[in-house]
Amino acid sequence: MKNFIEEVTWRGMLHDVMPGTEEHLMEQMRVAYVGIDPTADSLHIGHLVGVMLLRHFQLSGHKPLALVGGATGMIGDPSGKSNERNLLDEATLRHNQEAIKAQLARFLDFTSAEANAAELVNNYDWMKEFSFLDFIRDVGKHITVNYMMAKDSVKKRLTGETSEGMSFTEFTYQLVQGYDFLHLYRAKKCTLQMGGSDQWGNITTGTELVRRIESGKAYALTCPLITKADGTKFGKSEGGNIWLDAERTSPYKFYQYWLNTSDVDAEKYIKIFTFLDKETIEKLIVEHNEAPHLRALQKRLAEEITVMVHSAADLENAIAASNAFFSPSMDELKKLDEKTFLEVFDGVPQAEISMEDLSAGLDMIAALAAKTNFLASNSDARRELKQNSISLNKEKVGEDKIITKEDLINNQFLLLQKGKKNYYVIKVK
Repeated sequence: MKNFIEEVTWRGMLHDVMPGTEEHLMEQMRVAYVGIDPTADSLHIGHLVGVMLLRHFQLSGHKPLALVGGATGMIGDPSGKSNERNLLDEATLRHNQEAIKAQLARFLDFTSAEANAAELVNNYDWMKEFSFLDFIRDVGKHITVNYMMAKDSVKKRLTGETSEGMSFTEFTYQLVQGYDFLHLYRAKKCTLQMGGSDQWGNITTGTELVRRIESGKAYALTCPLITKADGTKFGKSEGGNIWLDAERTSPYKFYQYWLNTSDVDAEKYIKIFTFLDKETIEKLIVEHNEAPHLRALQKRLAEEITVMVHSAADLENAIAASNAFFSPSMDELKKLDEKTFLEVFDGVPQAEISMEDLSAGLDMIAALAAKTNFLASNSDARRELKQNSISLNKEKVGEDKIITKEDLINNQFLLLQKGKKNYYVIKVK
């Protein structure tokens, strides 16, 4: 039996833990769960800490349960939020559950013949037949309103300056989550719930129900809420969430997100989001500190997590796309598909012209100004061309260059460049 608490502690994944948890886990195989919000058909990287906790739990010889909150997803957890969430119907929640399980299978072993095989459970399955009267009689009577009001998730919503209060539906959330723990304690012998630090109040409501109704002992463990060194929100980019679904966030953009982390964040994230051992990580940190410009930590972090979430082939493509941008030749760029090419040049000014414009040949003045407005005027285009500062597909060109179909990248794109850093993309239709 591996010491789970020691493992998550050195990785910086432990925020708070109920006394006696470590001893409890070292006695024999235990069962723990993490709740996952099913409001989308994909996890995003904000979910990954909880998933990694479950994986480390399984690697330590214990049995992980991933609880998809089909019932609680219909209510909305007030923790850390200022507004009530939109509620989903059952069909949508079921679809989301299946998509999420497929992603979890890249981290957790659901098919093992061992006793600690992972399981996916949905609290809608045991809550859907539970009537309101039965719930308030069998569960609600065991927890006082005073106890519920004392929770931070409730107090913050009721006392905040911009607070609009909270609905009765949200107020009862902690009871519903607490009942999940009680149900899993009874049905699966689950004795530990894990989650983010903002979940402590909800988790301990569950341990209290286990104590009061079953006279049992249950435990709570939370991990820190992940932050970025610059104060911006972890897991977000300018385009929104960083998703695990390749259709929502491409492997290239996923890889780039981790590659662009700061030195401080990379040192923290490589412990949390990879399964590299302590010795390997410590060596990487030393290597990085000796030559920070080589970004050894960021590269290894991005490589490990991209393979884990996507595949080795996706990683190779992402690296090739990253290198293509900086390559002095067009060989790598020509290998990219349309979607990846546009992602590599995301944010670069773009213009469209018709294939007919190339049929008779397109002169450089038109390509830079008249047809695209990349430069303000024809005279500006002529001046830049005379100064030898314009490149077409990474090769310097003059005013006499005529662009034809043969110049197209993947029969679709032209890449213009003014100086070293100013790129322009022409898409030909």
